[in-house]
Amino acid sequence: MVIKRAIQVSVLAATFVVGALPSLGYASEQAASLPGVNHVGKAKQHWLLQCQGCHRSDASGTPGTTPAMNGIIGQFLTVPGGREYLIRVPGVATAPLNDDALANLMNWTLWTFDRNHMPEDFVPYTAGEVAALRKDVLRTNAENVRAALAADFKQGGEGPLLPER
Repeated sequence: MVIKRAIQVSVLAATFVVGALPSLGYASEQAASLPGVNHVGKAKQHWLLQCQGCHRSDASGTPGTTPAMNGIIGQFLTVPGGREYLIRVPGVATAPLNDDALANLMNWTLWTFDRNHMPEDFVPYTAGEVAALRKDVLRTNAENVRAALAADFKQGGEGPLLPER
């Protein structure tokens, strides 16, 4: 009973925080400038409830267990196979969100945590693309695929920028 109450309080607090964000101007500030994000508030709520626990609120990751995404995630869009990888990682592919909500969340995540590495020709994820990609989850080799893709990242033309784990 205590655990159930704690969960209810946590969900209520998360809902309050996410609900307060639009009144602080965040939703209106970003909505027009985030292609593929049709609902900023929902994306933030899904980040808070589905991703933040491991990736942290600033997407800095949890050392030793969960990779950082801040300043890194957009680079996956610049290497062959990287776009697909982002949806196929287990935490994304198996997230308890429908395909439209997951596409919205992924587009928001990319723009929010790595706008500087977003390709100029970025095509936002769609529900259809997400549905197809999440059928092939990288259950056992996500870390190896990530390392191989990251080896191709370029930082200012001076060689690979390897993300911290």
